[in-house]
Amino acid sequence: MHAFPNSLTNPVPAAAISSPNSRRLGVGTLTGLPHTVTRPAFTPRNLGTGIVHLGCGAFHRAHQALVTQHTIAATGDRRWGIAAVAMSRPDIVHSLRAQDNLYTTLLRDGGEIRAEVVGTITAAVHAPTDRIGVMRRIADPRVRIVTLTVTTGGYCVSPDTGRLDAGSDPVRHDLRCAAKPCTAIGMLVGALAAVRRRGGNPPVVISCDNLSANGRQLRGAVIDFAALRDDRLADWIARNVQFPCSVVDRIVAPATAIDEAAARNSLGGIDDRAPVSAEPFLTWTIEDFEGERPRWDLAGARFVADVTDHELAKLRLLNGTHMLLAYLGALAGHATVAEASADPELAALARQFMLHEQGPTLTLPEPELRRTVDDLLHRFRNPAIRHDMTRVGRNGSGKMMPRVTDAMRENLAAGRATPGAVLLIAAWIRWFDLCGTRGATMEVIDSRVEELAALAAIPDPYRRARAFLQRTEIFGRLPQLDRLQQEVGAALVELSQDDVADVIRRRLLEHPTGKAA
Repeated sequence: MHAFPNSLTNPVPAAAISSPNSRRLGVGTLTGLPHTVTRPAFTPRNLGTGIVHLGCGAFHRAHQALVTQHTIAATGDRRWGIAAVAMSRPDIVHSLRAQDNLYTTLLRDGGEIRAEVVGTITAAVHAPTDRIGVMRRIADPRVRIVTLTVTTGGYCVSPDTGRLDAGSDPVRHDLRCAAKPCTAIGMLVGALAAVRRRGGNPPVVISCDNLSANGRQLRGAVIDFAALRDDRLADWIARNVQFPCSVVDRIVAPATAIDEAAARNSLGGIDDRAPVSAEPFLTWTIEDFEGERPRWDLAGARFVADVTDHELAKLRLLNGTHMLLAYLGALAGHATVAEASADPELAALARQFMLHEQGPTLTLPEPELRRTVDDLLHRFRNPAIRHDMTRVGRNGSGKMMPRVTDAMRENLAAGRATPGAVLLIAAWIRWFDLCGTRGATMEVIDSRVEELAALAAIPDPYRRARAFLQRTEIFGRLPQLDRLQQEVGAALVELSQDDVADVIRRRLLEHPTGKAA
């Protein structure tokens, strides 16, 4: 659990209504905030800009920006302010600029809230209209770190090859218009080309996105793009630029009017149009690298030689189980992960899935695995974090392999049963058939939705299962395909005919205690 100094808890009334005379959060209102609100331990306007972050979304502001604030408070090193770049929509930029780039992080645990005003953003930047230019900002010699949260699609990587999708429209645009790129990859390459021309030292580029081997994927995409412009630039980047992998973990909910009301209440009537809402739990594991960096390790982050084990644990335990709860929970009529986690059958299946399917494929000792599972189930059940099923379940075709079927393959090779993974896959397939039906609690958002919906229309459930499982770009090469076809097909039949709770109960393992795992 990450520690947040000087934070107090205070409940938020449901009816915190804005007053026409309420003031807006800003530097001038900091000193008048209630004592229960943690505020920057430094003067925000005195920060230098040493970090450029691409992707100024809620996650960055509730994670890296907050960790950086605690780091500056611990060290007094004011070089590490952040130029936060919104890649497309300008809404958050307008909101931040109107309040001196300050905003409130609301840490929600059940009915309690801890409020902290964050002041590490030195510039809120809208990439498409930035007069200075994102590339010039990155190439500034004072900038030593570039971080990214641009989602998987922002890497312009083909899901089939794992390399840069050179034929995609955004990549083709950036190759034609090198001075005004629209992608993070194009911006990075343009900035690094400028650093190379002046003979400077390039910044370290850290991916904070939730994808496997994120630093290596980012490095590959950047070098591939650079090679399309200039082989010598690509070679220079390969030799001189560090792209450490990192693993981030915090559940952050999209901001709502309820969050604005909660922030207003916590701030004593001061308006904040850019609050973020998150759970208290936070981790950040970063591969060690050479060069200057903030002392993030003093604020809860860890620098390690290799993040692979940490990444696998996070992808398989948290993210894989999130998928199970989303697809099956939505079939059961639950709208959020918290609702699904409070369902006794779903909670028992989630625990079993983590302990007996995902867990054995990891290097965690048994006591640590059980503690981690208990912590995750507690986090999932947090009713204050509204993690809706559509958001968790989107783009399942790109998430299935690293989060579910890589572990499934290891289990099958070791002779271990995989009832949870089978049911997860069947529930995901079922949603392509239910897409758009009245009363559905999940909207299917997937880059392959049209072609997969055609497969879901195959009348015979066993043939349908095989048609999906043969898609190696989604599931990888699965062993025992005939057996899996039968198991997934049978699950499809049950999910279409029976109550979801009954389908789950049939797959819960019994242990000597007589209770499900």
